[in-house]
Amino acid sequence: MTVSVLLVDDQALLRAGFAMVIGSQPDMRVAAQAGNGREAVEAVRAHRPDVVLMDVRMPELDGLAATREITALADSGRVPDTKIIVLTTFDTDEYAVEALRAGAAGFLLKDVQPEVLLDSIRTVTRGGAVIAPSTTRRLLDATLLAAPERRSDPAHQARLATLTEREREILLEVATGDSNAEIAARMYLSEATVKTHVGRILAKLDLRDRVQAVVFAYEAGLVGGSS
Repeated sequence: MTVSVLLVDDQALLRAGFAMVIGSQPDMRVAAQAGNGREAVEAVRAHRPDVVLMDVRMPELDGLAATREITALADSGRVPDTKIIVLTTFDTDEYAVEALRAGAAGFLLKDVQPEVLLDSIRTVTRGGAVIAPSTTRRLLDATLLAAPERRSDPAHQARLATLTEREREILLEVATGDSNAEIAARMYLSEATVKTHVGRILAKLDLRDRVQAVVFAYEAGLVGGSS
């Protein structure tokens, strides 16, 4: 299967660079390009890409709003389940967490190595999430720990209470960015068992994917501080 990718960035030079990397792969193609979030939403409607590489700061409609609109389109069945990877500059951009809440499948830094970018596209296409543990921890600490009121939200605590002790343990492992295989090895479980637990956790917490599970774990105070 050839993975179609929509490139969204207001800098044409960056789009050109990503297009060269993606175009070099036999299993990928660039479906279209967009210079702002409004164009991105329309391009998703027109081209129905498998994956969107989404910038955050853009004119007309930023990447956060565009991510919400595209996620809503996918949830309503008006477009296929398009996966969104947010591309951000960590030092100046702390909006990636909001993009994850909006339904993005993950985020990468704009200086990402080509092989990591390609692997990430393939990962989200298979239903996985792109999340770098070190980047995730630093970004979430900077963004979520600045809002302690979220950590005592009764709604978060009520949802967390629906999990079994084992599910809470696995959610904590997921929050560190570990894969199912890594969690299975650490907890002496089969990978299939971990996958089943993760599926139940997502269903109970009404979360789309592992990335939103990480955000929830931080917001609920399961990691990054006490609840």
